[in-house]
Amino acid sequence: MFEVGDKIVYPNHGAGTIVGIEEKEVLGETKKYYIMKLPIGEMKVMIPLDNVEDIGIREIIDSERVEDVIKVLEQEKSEMSQNWNRRYRSNTEKIKTGDIFEVAEVVRNLTLRDMEKGLSTGEKKMLSNCRQILISELVLAKDESEEEVQEQLDELFADRDVEEE
Repeated sequence: MFEVGDKIVYPNHGAGTIVGIEEKEVLGETKKYYIMKLPIGEMKVMIPLDNVEDIGIREIIDSERVEDVIKVLEQEKSEMSQNWNRRYRSNTEKIKTGDIFEVAEVVRNLTLRDMEKGLSTGEKKMLSNCRQILISELVLAKDESEEEVQEQLDELFADRDVEEE
């Protein structure tokens, strides 16, 4: 059970801080919800307490694990399908896990592919969403601003040499 003030990750949405626990009636059913505030966009999300485990809610990584995430981002692109549809499905599965290392891998692979040959509209949207998920957790784990973390990510990729496949 999480408490107000805990920093958690909501797979597919990103990381945030629990700012409240409230009872709400939705569709005639009263349930308890975590109210999570995301550091990006000032968005609030309601998470039903009764299926926190099913959703895969977890605590954010600690500052030591941040370096491991950076190492994933610095690695070479992993083998991806040439078929954009298969690639999209595979990346969607990785994002759904809520695992920051899987999310970092998707960000790395799509960023490098974009630098090489560009991305389809769907993959551009996926990369944008995935970056937001990654940045939201790094902002909380590193206790830095969104701008600082975005800049660090951009710098990581700015110096990369990419080769056409």
